[in-house]
Amino acid sequence: MTTSFPVTKTGLRFGLATALVGCLALALIAGPGRAADDPILAKVNGAEIKKSDVALAEEELGPSLAQMDPATKDENVLSFLIDMKIVGKAAEDKKVADSEEFKKRLAFARTRLLMDSLLAQEGKAATTPDAMKKVYEEASKQITGEQEVRARHILVETEDEAKAVKAELDKGADFAELAKKKSKDPGSADGGDLGFFTKEQMVPEFSAVAFALEPGKISDPVKSQFGWHIIKVEEKRSRKAPDFEQVKAQIENYVTRKAQADYVAKLRAEAKVERLDQPAADAKSDAKPADAAKPSDSKMAPPAKK
Repeated sequence: MTTSFPVTKTGLRFGLATALVGCLALALIAGPGRAADDPILAKVNGAEIKKSDVALAEEELGPSLAQMDPATKDENVLSFLIDMKIVGKAAEDKKVADSEEFKKRLAFARTRLLMDSLLAQEGKAATTPDAMKKVYEEASKQITGEQEVRARHILVETEDEAKAVKAELDKGADFAELAKKKSKDPGSADGGDLGFFTKEQMVPEFSAVAFALEPGKISDPVKSQFGWHIIKVEEKRSRKAPDFEQVKAQIENYVTRKAQADYVAKLRAEAKVERLDQPAADAKSDAKPADAAKPSDSKMAPPAKK
């Protein structure tokens, strides 16, 4: 099994600033590309649509393009941009930009773009090799040495069924094969193999028995909120941290978002914020965004496994 690495369980919560950096912000930071790298793909009434415009649109449209093959995606995005140019020109002719509603939306979009651009810069500046190594080392200390168990289980509805399964095992039945036939757990196809887990990753009743058993031993029926289990412990070990390269992307994401959260918190602390929609006491308590969570175990807590 691939070892997961500590990351935030709750995510970063600091209001609007937690939004992922928008594609437009990234484009502003990157700056204009060279003409040779940014060919013109189409013209609409003389207005150019370049390769960089398609890239921006792909970022913006994101999820709606995920299931498309590359050729279909490129055609759809370019068609979208052509329509956007045509309709945009029609909006200009009708002086839509002069309306108060448009001006408000434009001002909001500009402020949002400025925010995303600055946060992208702060996040990028924070992801130095030293900062990432420090996070890795601190998180590694939290998990190194913690005991893990690898176990199989057979999950059935009733105690009588569990006793019957245990009786078959006592007579020499193969645990994995019996799990495939009898267990109602989704992992039964793997012979009930749960892989390695820590105590906190299982419901308490299950963990108490699994961590008390010696490798090779089979438990009596164990009841949990999911039903009745028969547990077989295959192996025990001290947990080890994964290699840095395995979790580099997770660490980079954490460092980036934490730097952004800290930066927003700093600006909030320096700003004069007046909330006119609630009493002063409530407004004061809501004055600062939530701190970024520290890295923690990213494996799902119980009852993800049974």
